[in-house]
Amino acid sequence: MKRILTAFILVIFNLSLSAQTDTSAYNSQRIKINKLLENRSMKFSQYDNSLTKRTGIFGLKTKRDMQVSNDILTKIVLTDNEIFSELKILLDYKDFEKKEVEHRAVTVEGRIERFQSTITKLQQENDKLKDENIKHSASFDKMKFYLTTSLIALALAIIYAIRGKKLRKADIKRI
Repeated sequence: MKRILTAFILVIFNLSLSAQTDTSAYNSQRIKINKLLENRSMKFSQYDNSLTKRTGIFGLKTKRDMQVSNDILTKIVLTDNEIFSELKILLDYKDFEKKEVEHRAVTVEGRIERFQSTITKLQQENDKLKDENIKHSASFDKMKFYLTTSLIALALAIIYAIRGKKLRKADIKRI
């Protein structure tokens, strides 16, 4: 029983350690995505500013102003693509984590079922041994009774024999 309890505690301890490792990797991935989102937000505000910027004659937009806006927009699209790829990694990681948890649950469930069947077998064997012990105890009590009765009968026979000898000697002396 102690071995079963120890094994169960070790399994739970290992699960908690791996869960902490998984959580830290997941959190680092989330931090990376949050940084990319902040970077995208900054680029979008740059793009918004570039749309209002007019450096041409009479406050008109120049070709250079439009090119700067397009370059910033291209950087935003590249950042978005990077965010999507990192999100895919994060989602894949979550799917892997979910499958890992399911696998561990099945494994632990199997172990628990095996422990339960072992416990049931041991309980049945214990009950069987108790029944045998009761039978042996009853048979031992019978033997003890027969031995005690035999010893008493033997003692009585010896006493009777000794007394009979004394009575015969006394009868012989009388004669």
